[in-house]
Amino acid sequence: MKAAVLHELGQAPRCEEFAEPTAGKEEAVVRVRAASLKAIDRQLAGGAHYASPRELPVVCGTDGVGHLEDGTRVFFGGPRRPYGAMAERTVAPRAFCFPVPAGIDDDIAAALPNPGVSAWLSLTQRAKLAVGETVLILGATGVTGQLAVQIAKLLGAKRVIGAGRNARVLGRLRELGADATIQLEQPGDLLKEAFACEAGNAGFDVIIDYVWGRPTETLLAAITKSEFAKVTKETRLVQVGESAGATIALPAAVLRSTALTILGTAGIPAREVLVDAMQQVMTRAARGELRIETERVALTEIESVWGRPESGRRIVVIP
Repeated sequence: MKAAVLHELGQAPRCEEFAEPTAGKEEAVVRVRAASLKAIDRQLAGGAHYASPRELPVVCGTDGVGHLEDGTRVFFGGPRRPYGAMAERTVAPRAFCFPVPAGIDDDIAAALPNPGVSAWLSLTQRAKLAVGETVLILGATGVTGQLAVQIAKLLGAKRVIGAGRNARVLGRLRELGADATIQLEQPGDLLKEAFACEAGNAGFDVIIDYVWGRPTETLLAAITKSEFAKVTKETRLVQVGESAGATIALPAAVLRSTALTILGTAGIPAREVLVDAMQQVMTRAARGELRIETERVALTEIESVWGRPESGRRIVVIP
């Protein structure tokens, strides 16, 4: 069968022949229809992830959409190495195969669950977003950030502010539900002013942060109080990504002058929570309530697109 085969960490995989998979106990062979190319796929192949493969060659791809032997269309995750999702066929645990509702094309069904479930869980399980709250999405022009904007609105946020760097996507965030947008690539003093203006006197209830680095430092400076003030509510900042930097400087005054709680996203949620999030995301996509931009690429082109930076669209590999 044809597959995206990785022979050396740090190099792009190549489309070539690979051995056919066979299913073991509690496993299923999946005839793959589509598999998305995500940051974690590149990290694993680059050797930068703690779960990067130690034995090569392997097939790349952590999840996708395909058909089981009985014809059921499923979204699958966790293929057993050396097999991966970017192949004509793979093998995955049956427990990680989820039925896909009708009305969703294969490329959307492959691209949506990973970022969609991530955004859903960040807002519901970590931030515990309540109806009527104000949400700031830092990194709203990325694939996951765009979904976070939409999901925040679906969950009842009163106001959603999207901050990002991609000018093209920033211009369409209002179509996805954003009430205001902030361009992150501007001088620090202007960015601080923009954050302060959108925060107003009420401030932000929830911040979902996909960028970290300088933009987050500027945001924290903008919400730091310069005088004693009555605390009326807590701001919950959920740290998800680090596309703008891996570290920040955190002045003590930020934590002493504001009711700020910083949360991470580590850990795998209980299966019932994960299944519910998957169903919510897929069902809402089938109803047209969640949108994601995709770019379909043939498996034979995997080597040429592997290093392409994300542009607000999710690349989907079609075997």
